[in-house]
Amino acid sequence: MIDCKYRCSRTNGALERVTDKSNILKGRDSYDSTSTGALIPFLNRNVTPYATESGGPKFDMIPVAEQKDLMVNHARMFAQQEYDRIMQLVHVLEDQARQIKRRLEITDAVHGAEFQFKLVMGKCYWLAWERRREKMLLVHNGPTNWSTGAPEDYEYVAQVKYMGDHTWMEIKEE
Repeated sequence: MIDCKYRCSRTNGALERVTDKSNILKGRDSYDSTSTGALIPFLNRNVTPYATESGGPKFDMIPVAEQKDLMVNHARMFAQQEYDRIMQLVHVLEDQARQIKRRLEITDAVHGAEFQFKLVMGKCYWLAWERRREKMLLVHNGPTNWSTGAPEDYEYVAQVKYMGDHTWMEIKEE
């Protein structure tokens, strides 16, 4: 037994109030009567907020369908917002993946190119296709950096920058 104002017992781990009165209806304020010799379930109608007989006060029913529609609309709205946010993140990741793929392609092109100088990290160079020898070259001068004009055999592919992680990044001309 647990010390409380009423007699209490513990059944299946739940604390229950033990009363001398039976309560078939299991209402908060209901009890059973045996005044006529038979067991009569009694519901205290004075404490319930709803009418318990036909002559009771009228009350409006809750519009359940309308409430469900509101709840579904709110759930859809929040789910759509979350979906849109996730899709924005997916687009950012797709864009980053495309940039990394392009960076790997440029890195492979530079490593396959021919050059005769020491590379400096952070410096920009040009990838050029030399038509006469049919080779990819890595050169210092771009198409507008020559004093007498760019060689006619060169077809400039991309301006590239040597990055600190030993990869190459394409530099877009502005």
